[in-house]
Amino acid sequence: MVKKAELHVHLEGTATPELVRELSGRNGATIDPATFGPDGDFAWGTFLEFLTAYDRAAAVILTKDDYRRVTYDYLRRCAEEEAIYVEMFSSPDHAAAVGMSYTDHLDGIAAGIEEAKADFGIEGRIIVTCVRHLGPERAEAVARQVVAHPHPLVVGFGMGGDEGAFEAADFAPAFTHVHQSGLAITSHAGEFGGPTSIRDTLLHLPVQRLGHGVRVIEDESLLQEIASRKIPLELCPGSNVATGLFDNRSAHPFKNLMEQGCVVTLNSDDPPFFKTSIGREYDAAAQHYGLDEAALTQITRNAIAAAFCDDALKEELSSRL
Repeated sequence: MVKKAELHVHLEGTATPELVRELSGRNGATIDPATFGPDGDFAWGTFLEFLTAYDRAAAVILTKDDYRRVTYDYLRRCAEEEAIYVEMFSSPDHAAAVGMSYTDHLDGIAAGIEEAKADFGIEGRIIVTCVRHLGPERAEAVARQVVAHPHPLVVGFGMGGDEGAFEAADFAPAFTHVHQSGLAITSHAGEFGGPTSIRDTLLHLPVQRLGHGVRVIEDESLLQEIASRKIPLELCPGSNVATGLFDNRSAHPFKNLMEQGCVVTLNSDDPPFFKTSIGREYDAAAQHYGLDEAALTQITRNAIAAAFCDDALKEELSSRL
């Protein structure tokens, strides 16, 4: 089986419906029944409804040990699918919403990473994110926390949320502050925002990678720039199909982006919400894009090369392929 690496997954969005219900019961945290459908899975329609369902599910993750549990459970599932490295987006804003401190939130995730490494040999790292639709002031507050509390497992800073809220330039102070501290940078762009959102992100934020970036396919000159600059794309085909950006996986431009010379990676984004996993993403790429084992392994090599971890770990991971 092909070894896998993932660079784009939201930690709170990895918790399965079963785990969310378990944490809800254990913590005495009421969760809106509308969060789940008749089949027991997460229920949502539009992208904004997905964000609401995500927030409801995240609201039952209340303690440091809850974050340890969520992290460990996800890395366990990844290891079962032969993943060897995962970078997870953490959200201090979601932790703060339930009264948890930045350091407790971080310590819980780190404990889950260390436990999973000991049990399964999988490596995990953390990318702290701000939430775009909460605004630039909140982003700056998160950035200050990141810089004030360095952690060896925190390797980057990013931004998720509603891409239609605010402008990329509004977040330049937050991103610059973190980048000057030595951390690498990524940001969602070109998902529900079109090519202009990618251009604005490249112009105003010191990014080394792009979260999604799939809408670059709509702008030939921008596509050539992304390919020539070798800016890695954190592509999430299953997520893009689930949220309606593309009708099906065959219509997704993943293969086209590969053929145009872009550095592509495969990622699950919010796997239980989109009924996917890192293993399913690799399997679907083989099925729908005709990728053989060598091509899939190259995608893993792309992810390791684009990872924000140190070079020594990259070498160790590459030796395992």
